[in-house]
Amino acid sequence: MNHVIIIGGSFAGLAAALQLGRARRNVIVLDTGLQRNRFAGRSHGVLGHDDKPPSDILAVARQQLARYPAIRMVNARADGVSGTIDNFSVVTGDGETLSARRLILSYGVVDQMPNVPGFAENWGTSVIPCPYCDGFEVADQHWGLVWSGPQSMNQVRLFKDWTDRLTVFGNGHDITADIRTDLAGRQVPLVDGRITEIARQGSHGAIIKMDTGPDVAVDILFAHPRNKPSATLHDALGLATVNTPTGIALKTDERRETSMPGIYAAGDLSNPGIPSVTTATWQGAMAGIFAQQSMLI
Repeated sequence: MNHVIIIGGSFAGLAAALQLGRARRNVIVLDTGLQRNRFAGRSHGVLGHDDKPPSDILAVARQQLARYPAIRMVNARADGVSGTIDNFSVVTGDGETLSARRLILSYGVVDQMPNVPGFAENWGTSVIPCPYCDGFEVADQHWGLVWSGPQSMNQVRLFKDWTDRLTVFGNGHDITADIRTDLAGRQVPLVDGRITEIARQGSHGAIIKMDTGPDVAVDILFAHPRNKPSATLHDALGLATVNTPTGIALKTDERRETSMPGIYAAGDLSNPGIPSVTTATWQGAMAGIFAQQSMLI
């Protein structure tokens, strides 16, 4: 029996594997190679890896993990999970059954692209979610923000550190009078109506086409579509979740353990805050360390 099976081999999963491999615990990492940030050309704000393609960072990480004999990388999907602490079973898409004492879930989330022409095509280039990831590169330019709910007002305040030129697109939301007054006081234009198309203009710019009124040109468009876990294993296990402004996240304690003993979670799957490579990495490392410590005699 393996000590730990990690389901999901992006930044969180590999960080967990590194800690376990260095502790000489036998670990299997199951991964399909579809990390969430594969649409981004560069990763920013990652200490020691700033401005590198995320795929390159992951490739180096896998090469470094190869020197640990206790780590086995498997290119496969996990189709089913059963069992309890010290006796978990995972069935892969290839029909293989694997056993382990502990599980770490790090299979991430999938962003749900709205049915707007050009949105999915420009995701990660002209349409982006995170100012900490890409804001510096487009600072002092004209930003757009697709309103997604009351939490969007926090983004309006946050963006001030990068730019004084911001346009908010209501996109059919019922924006209250007090918020409209607040935006006007900040000299932030609000464009009512629904977005019908996003057209590319240059390397970053976008033309926002509206169902009412003229098109609006911005240099970069920030949006926060809803997301969902990229697998349903947590549902089958009955793990507790918490609601977030854009979806759900697995509920964990301070040791990264879920509501089921012996199962840990890390990365965007269990992070209701600001997702990033950095947070996924430290959460994965903690999940690996606490899973190892839970098996001490």
